[in-house]
Amino acid sequence: MAINATGPMRAIRKALPIFTKQGSGVIVNIASAGGLSGSRAGAAYTAAKHAVIGLTKNVGFQYATLGVRCNAIAPGAVKTNIGNTMSKPHKFGMERAMAGMHLNPRIAEPEEIASVALFLAAEDSGIVNGTVVVADTGWTAY
Repeated sequence: MAINATGPMRAIRKALPIFTKQGSGVIVNIASAGGLSGSRAGAAYTAAKHAVIGLTKNVGFQYATLGVRCNAIAPGAVKTNIGNTMSKPHKFGMERAMAGMHLNPRIAEPEEIASVALFLAAEDSGIVNGTVVVADTGWTAY
């Protein structure tokens, strides 16, 4: 599984000329609770999600005066197929990354994360910029 932050960066590079020309635009990146701490996932995933958060904050500040907002969502566990994409996880690393999983209040539905994205894209969130919305059912609150 290739984990990197170049996908969001490439998409942002394509969107910015359009958004700056029209004087408005909203970018919503998907980070992870793994991008907020050090070991809720593997090293490559964690590093990539930290990069997405840094990219989000940078773009949010840099382009704010040009009418562009950029935010990220940091989901916790979500019912997806991410487990199917891991071919040979390192036993020690997997055990350490999953150490706090039992503290997770519940696993979110993908539609719940989509609702957060819709809020961030809406005018109602017009003052929200350059930040990360944690959508993890309270998991990182412990």
